[in-house]
Amino acid sequence: MKFFLDTANIAEIREAVELGVLDGVTTNPSLMAKEGVRGVDSVLGHYRHICELVDGDVSAEVIATDYNGIIREGEVLADLHPNIVVKVPMIRDGVKAIRYFSDKGIKTNCTLVFSAGQALLAAKAGATYVSPFVGRLDDIGADGLQLIEQIVQIYGNYGYETQVLAASVRHVPHLIQCAEIGADVVTCPLSVILGLLNHPLTEKGLATFLADHAKVNA
Repeated sequence: MKFFLDTANIAEIREAVELGVLDGVTTNPSLMAKEGVRGVDSVLGHYRHICELVDGDVSAEVIATDYNGIIREGEVLADLHPNIVVKVPMIRDGVKAIRYFSDKGIKTNCTLVFSAGQALLAAKAGATYVSPFVGRLDDIGADGLQLIEQIVQIYGNYGYETQVLAASVRHVPHLIQCAEIGADVVTCPLSVILGLLNHPLTEKGLATFLADHAKVNA
């Protein structure tokens, strides 16, 4: 399973890189705004900065919702760096654009996916990644993890190469369950990745070892 960080925060990206487990980054206009990154030139420069830090795919989202606009923005983003993956919304013109990008050899991430049917369309169009939103489905009383399981099964049935990128992953149980189901990627906050480190028996065991060491060397 690949670990992607869902952020535009440079310090968090550096910390995840230093931990040695980061495979990529996903971001979006909301995350850019959260970091105070505004204006086209600043956003493009921020994407370049992230790509210089991360040895893996970096999803950069288009703003346009019409076919020609998506193509125009996507080509600008793809030209920024070889690691860029063009993030495209699951809409009619988005699916058409994914096919265009796929035929041109440009990697894509189909985002805002909330059903198996949408995920099937994305795979048929040649998306590199499909991003079902686990947490947002849970918010409305649906089962986000069940959707991940459905998509993994469908893609396995037909040998689609599109990778299942579980998005809106909010806590450690989400991540572990996505791993059990067979998601190819999870994207989440740094706190979720760091949460994998924690177990009370690890802390207790380490405290015991250190106390025994201190006694032996007293």
